[in-house]
Amino acid sequence: MTELSGKVALVTGASRGIGYGVAEALVARGDRVCITGRNEDALKEAVEQLGADRVIHVAGKAHDEAHQAVAVERTMEAFGRVDFLVNNAGTNPVFGPIADLDLNVARKVFETNVVSALGFAQKTWHAWQKDNGGAIVNIASVAGLSPSPFIGAYGVSKAAMINLTLQLAHEFAPKVRVNAIAPAVVKTKFAQALYEGREEEAAAAYPLGRLGVPSDIGGAAAFLTSGQSDWVTGQTLVVDGGIFLNAGTG
Repeated sequence: MTELSGKVALVTGASRGIGYGVAEALVARGDRVCITGRNEDALKEAVEQLGADRVIHVAGKAHDEAHQAVAVERTMEAFGRVDFLVNNAGTNPVFGPIADLDLNVARKVFETNVVSALGFAQKTWHAWQKDNGGAIVNIASVAGLSPSPFIGAYGVSKAAMINLTLQLAHEFAPKVRVNAIAPAVVKTKFAQALYEGREEEAAAAYPLGRLGVPSDIGGAAAFLTSGQSDWVTGQTLVVDGGIFLNAGTG
């Protein structure tokens, strides 16, 4: 999609990886974008790469309500609107079974992966979308659709995000569409532990023969925030290279 939309997006966790891929896709079609993340220097570098004439940044922690408010306010000040929100910020600080999971770690996972998404959605809704419409895309995961070895807490949080998507889609209709994307393993620093040193082996499990790349998710997000998806809401788009086709085949 190369349309010049003239719209404005706020993309969280976008200094690199999937968030950067989403921002890149939106800028490419003509959107102006505010990106967020924790690292000021990484955000500045991303802005330079994406184009400082169309992109601004706000540094902060996604679960911090003050940061959420500043990000939305800065977007409104710079661009006068915030049509699209892409909730991509996430964390997965622990690997292993959840039977003995430190509950403080569980709280951190849910604060960042779920509660922050709700906070950004609330603030975007009240600042612009309630009166003017728009779209929200939540970056979930296939781990939220079925049990996953080693990343159980992350998967449970993403299942909650998928249900949050349904709830927001119901409450924000008809003006705002809310959908989710559930990627499988995408080649990012965030997911590196899942394929590092064994990428060829990991990719062989996928019917399409490769792991995902950020632009795969960027394209999906561009579709879900475009006019081509105007009759789509409350859905979770699985972008997984076909890995679910192998479920139950042993």
